Amino acid sequence: MKKVKKAVIPAAGLGVRFLPATKAQPKEMLPIVDKPAIQYIVEEIIESGINEILIITGKSKRSIVDHFDKSLELEVRLEEKGNAELLEMVQELGKLADIYYTRQKEPLGLGHAVYCARQFVRDEPFAVLLGDDIVQSDRPCLRQLMDLYDQVQSTVIAVMEVPQEEVSKYGILDAVQEQPGIYRISDLVEKPSQDNAPSRLAIMGRYIIEPGIFPVLAGAEPGAGGEIQLTDALKVLCREQAMYGLAFQGKRYDVGNKLGYLQATVEFALARPDLSGAFREYLRTLCAKINEPV
Repeated sequence: MKKVKKAVIPAAGLGVRFLPATKAQPKEMLPIVDKPAIQYIVEEIIESGINEILIITGKSKRSIVDHFDKSLELEVRLEEKGNAELLEMVQELGKLADIYYTRQKEPLGLGHAVYCARQFVRDEPFAVLLGDDIVQSDRPCLRQLMDLYDQVQSTVIAVMEVPQEEVSKYGILDAVQEQPGIYRISDLVEKPSQDNAPSRLAIMGRYIIEPGIFPVLAGAEPGAGGEIQLTDALKVLCREQAMYGLAFQGKRYDVGNKLGYLQATVEFALARPDLSGAFREYLRTLCAKINEPV
């Protein structure tokens, strides 16, 4: 039985929705409270039982590499100051997993970014996790996909029902439910209009993909937005082999847009024992001020 042992994080995007903050800093390094967004993704991968990770980087992404590397100067400074707790935290970052990097030299789309992972993946099934989606769940979202993959031995995509007015923002499935929360996919459509969407089942930022995707991507033509779309390649692969959608358990935050980023920051802060008390009181005071009569 094939097992998923490798994960890929595409992180080469320009992050234009967060300019000017992302002019010289990757959007993946924007913090949710005090932890970069990409670290939540890496931790989900590790908690799912995968220790080989490839991050697809691009221009101005050096800080991602530095974040997961050993920082000797910082460690010495923390040790000199006797700050054992922060020292341990910094040291653990360099031990999280075997993290590799390759660069997407041109911003040609998500499909092309995944194609850049072909030498790392070779002929194995692999996970893809987008840095824009953070999922809070009791059982890691990726682990849920891996459990289904163990049963079906074929490509599995994380999905979620979205309102009809939002279907044009996502890749949408044409699928039939085989079991509660498990869908057999017959087709995929990238950002359809409301009138042409086959369902409200939207693709979220988690995939387990068979290596047969690489020959498809090799011959792929630009699609929506003039980019090589992963959804278009999955559409072709779907005609060649079985493909499934999984309505995962958990709450998804789209930290790739400003509102989703703010929601994640507030809710993650409220879940922190060291912050929740004072932060809740601040929010109560703020709400009271907002509701004061003018």
